[in-house]
Amino acid sequence: MSTIKIAPSLLAADFGNLQRDVEMVNRSRADWHHIDVMDGVFVPNISYGMPVVKAIAEHATKPLDVHLMIVDPDRYINVFADLGASVLTVHLEACTHLHRTVQAIKKAGMQAGVALNPHTNVQLLEDVITDLDLVCIMSVNPGFGGQSFIENTYSKTRALKQLIERKKASTLIEIDGGVTSKNAKALKDAGADVLVAGSFVFKSDSPEKTITALIQATE
Repeated sequence: MSTIKIAPSLLAADFGNLQRDVEMVNRSRADWHHIDVMDGVFVPNISYGMPVVKAIAEHATKPLDVHLMIVDPDRYINVFADLGASVLTVHLEACTHLHRTVQAIKKAGMQAGVALNPHTNVQLLEDVITDLDLVCIMSVNPGFGGQSFIENTYSKTRALKQLIERKKASTLIEIDGGVTSKNAKALKDAGADVLVAGSFVFKSDSPEKTITALIQATE
């Protein structure tokens, strides 16, 4: 059984000590740095833009998993490729021509991800699933950290896993929002491959130990 990937969400990091927190993730057993870019239009919050992502990239030794919660993400695909993103995830709800967007992400040299809001059905990915490296299921409403986990996520994850297997795709399933050591095992059992954890990691007394505890909770 493969080990789950952990992607701490830097949205919950201490922005006054961002380098310190990025270096903590580097040292930890986490796999990716998860970076949420919000525009205040697609979601009701503004997070950080290119200069902060650039600063993170300068200190990160692990892949950057960039999640664009923005309208018109196509405009910025090459910008994030240049900043060093390994995975670039766009929202299905923000893309009029999703297949074209996915191809553009791959052409820019990144892995392509698609995120789904809590109300969006996984079956809408039927025609593009074989082109996707990752699907991010939002287990909270996107825009703010620290929200409660939406219980429907388990059945949604199982449905997505069935779609991936039926289409013989190799797409990873990422869960973003409200992830803790209490639900990590159930999410992995439902089919999750990557767990994004923000507040649970960075607001804990020892973030590095918390990351290890998350991994151990899934074993």
